Amino acid sequence: MATPWFRLIAIVKPFKRDAVLAALAGHPVEDVQMTEVRGYGRQKGHLELYSGSEYTITFLPKVRFEMRCPAGAVDAAVDAIREAAETGRIGDGKIFVLEGEGVTP
Repeated sequence: MATPWFRLIAIVKPFKRDAVLAALAGHPVEDVQMTEVRGYGRQKGHLELYSGSEYTITFLPKVRFEMRCPAGAVDAAVDAIREAAETGRIGDGKIFVLEGEGVTP
Protein backbone atom coordinates (compact mmCIF):
# COMPACT_ATOMS: atom_id res chain seq x y z
CA MET A 1 0.00 0.00 0.00
CA ALA A 2 1.28 3.44 -0.89
CA THR A 3 2.17 5.98 1.79
CA PRO A 4 -0.64 8.51 2.24
CA TRP A 5 0.25 12.10 1.40
CA PHE A 6 -1.08 15.33 2.83
CA ARG A 7 -1.18 18.81 1.38
CA LEU A 8 0.09 21.57 3.66
CA ILE A 9 -0.84 25.20 3.06
CA ALA A 10 0.88 27.84 5.19
CA ILE A 11 0.15 31.56 5.00
CA VAL A 12 2.83 33.66 6.71
CA LYS A 13 4.20 37.19 6.89
CA PRO A 14 6.47 38.06 3.93
CA PHE A 15 9.59 38.72 6.01
CA LYS A 16 9.35 35.15 7.40
CA ARG A 17 9.58 33.56 3.93
CA ASP A 18 13.28 32.66 4.09
CA ALA A 19 13.00 31.34 7.66
CA VAL A 20 10.15 29.02 6.66
CA LEU A 21 12.08 27.77 3.61
CA ALA A 22 15.14 27.09 5.77
CA ALA A 23 13.01 25.25 8.36
CA LEU A 24 11.47 23.05 5.66
CA ALA A 25 14.87 22.06 4.26
CA GLY A 26 15.26 19.26 6.82
CA HIS A 27 11.84 17.72 6.22
CA PRO A 28 10.57 15.40 3.48
CA VAL A 29 8.26 17.93 1.84
CA GLU A 30 7.96 17.96 -1.93
CA ASP A 31 6.53 20.19 -4.65
CA VAL A 32 6.87 23.36 -2.59
CA GLN A 33 5.20 26.35 -4.21
CA MET A 34 5.30 29.91 -2.93
CA THR A 35 2.86 32.64 -3.95
CA GLU A 36 2.67 36.27 -2.86
CA VAL A 37 -0.91 36.90 -1.76
CA ARG A 38 -2.91 39.52 0.14
CA GLY A 39 -5.43 39.00 2.90
CA TYR A 40 -6.41 39.66 6.47
CA GLY A 41 -7.61 37.82 9.52
CA ARG A 42 -8.29 39.32 12.92
CA GLN A 43 -6.08 42.36 12.30
CA LYS A 44 -8.49 43.76 9.65
CA GLY A 45 -5.81 45.91 7.97
CA HIS A 46 -4.39 49.23 9.16
CA LEU A 47 -4.36 52.97 8.47
CA GLU A 48 -1.67 54.60 6.30
CA LEU A 49 -0.85 58.23 5.71
CA TYR A 50 0.07 59.31 2.17
CA SER A 51 0.45 62.95 1.07
CA GLY A 52 -1.48 64.13 4.09
CA SER A 53 -4.45 61.83 3.51
CA GLU A 54 -5.33 58.79 5.60
CA TYR A 55 -6.48 55.62 3.91
CA THR A 56 -7.12 52.08 5.04
CA ILE A 57 -5.12 49.14 3.78
CA THR A 58 -7.51 46.22 4.16
CA PHE A 59 -5.57 43.41 2.50
CA LEU A 60 -2.06 42.97 3.88
CA PRO A 61 0.77 41.24 2.00
CA LYS A 62 1.30 37.58 2.89
CA VAL A 63 3.20 34.61 1.46
CA ARG A 64 1.41 31.33 0.79
CA PHE A 65 3.35 28.06 0.76
CA GLU A 66 1.77 24.93 -0.63
CA MET A 67 3.48 21.53 -0.49
CA ARG A 68 3.06 17.75 -0.29
CA CYS A 69 4.17 15.84 2.79
CA PRO A 70 4.08 12.11 3.67
CA ALA A 71 1.72 11.23 6.51
CA GLY A 72 4.47 10.35 8.97
CA ALA A 73 6.18 13.73 8.65
CA VAL A 74 3.18 16.09 8.82
CA ASP A 75 3.44 16.95 12.53
CA ALA A 76 7.17 17.70 12.32
CA ALA A 77 6.72 19.84 9.20
CA VAL A 78 3.86 21.81 10.78
CA ASP A 79 5.91 22.38 13.95
CA ALA A 80 8.89 23.57 11.87
CA ILE A 81 6.69 26.03 9.93
CA ARG A 82 5.07 27.29 13.14
CA GLU A 83 8.39 27.88 14.88
CA ALA A 84 9.92 29.62 11.85
CA ALA A 85 6.92 31.85 11.16
CA GLU A 86 5.97 32.84 14.69
CA THR A 87 6.50 36.46 15.75
CA GLY A 88 4.14 36.43 18.73
CA ARG A 89 2.02 39.19 17.22
CA ILE A 90 -1.37 39.13 15.56
CA GLY A 91 -1.30 38.13 11.89
CA ASP A 92 1.33 35.39 12.12
CA GLY A 93 -0.71 33.34 9.68
CA LYS A 94 -2.40 29.99 9.32
CA ILE A 95 -1.39 26.41 8.55
CA PHE A 96 -3.89 24.11 6.86
CA VAL A 97 -3.44 20.33 6.65
CA LEU A 98 -5.55 18.65 3.98
CA GLU A 99 -5.87 14.94 3.42
CA GLY A 100 -4.11 13.92 0.27
CA GLU A 101 -6.98 12.59 -1.75
CA GLY A 102 -5.76 13.01 -5.30
CA VAL A 103 -2.28 14.01 -4.07
CA THR A 104 0.14 11.53 -5.59
CA PRO A 105 3.90 11.31 -5.29
